[in-house]
Amino acid sequence: MHTEEAGNARMKVGKSVRGGSALSIAVFVLVFGVGAAGCISDRPEEPEGPLYVGAEEVCDGLFAGPMAKKVESVTDATVFGRSGAHGMQDVVEALKEGYASGHSWAGGDKLCVLDPKGGKQGDVGGLSFSMYAPQDVRDIRPSADIDYYPMGKLSEVGRGNAGLYFECVSPHLKGSEETPLRIAGGFGRGNKRAPDTRELRDANLEIIHRASLAVAKELQCENNGGLPEKPVLRPFKKGMSTPPSPKASA
Repeated sequence: MHTEEAGNARMKVGKSVRGGSALSIAVFVLVFGVGAAGCISDRPEEPEGPLYVGAEEVCDGLFAGPMAKKVESVTDATVFGRSGAHGMQDVVEALKEGYASGHSWAGGDKLCVLDPKGGKQGDVGGLSFSMYAPQDVRDIRPSADIDYYPMGKLSEVGRGNAGLYFECVSPHLKGSEETPLRIAGGFGRGNKRAPDTRELRDANLEIIHRASLAVAKELQCENNGGLPEKPVLRPFKKGMSTPPSPKASA
């Protein structure tokens, strides 16, 4: 897909799917030619720079360092369309607006798009964040295709996706001491040709953890929203009727 098209791509983070797999809630949907939350014309223009960047620079440098190799492994790409210059600002504004609305859930925004150079539309991946309703994590129907992890309120990984759910108490969110902001992060790698291996599933989880931790720090969430500095890569045991809570698994 051309970078010009990727630049117009917007992530639609819509209403949660009640009572289903949480991955169906967290994982973003790319909608090309559709405006994201907020008024695009009010945002500052993208800073000048190269059209394509490496994994260390994509998403405004979110994956600089060893994490860049993880991004390359799951996307099977080393060069991407430049994106994410205003992604963190967009996500934080959308989460604050959603929380202020008083609704139990709210649409969010994309953090960044992972658009491999020379790739097709189906190869595009990315990260998004929204506000989830309590039942979206409470009423999980476990799936044999999804691994659940005791990180945040709940984390999960599928073949090409990962979701992470955490709560945020922040001085920037009035009333969050009593009712924390519930944040759902979703990652989709886009690369449908990649095999389903433990190594790639772990990489999916590490990527959403890195992004979620960055959002928590940007919002100044108390105790980083309960997220550890290093991701938890040991899933709950298979065969459980319901994934236990992190406290129950401690």
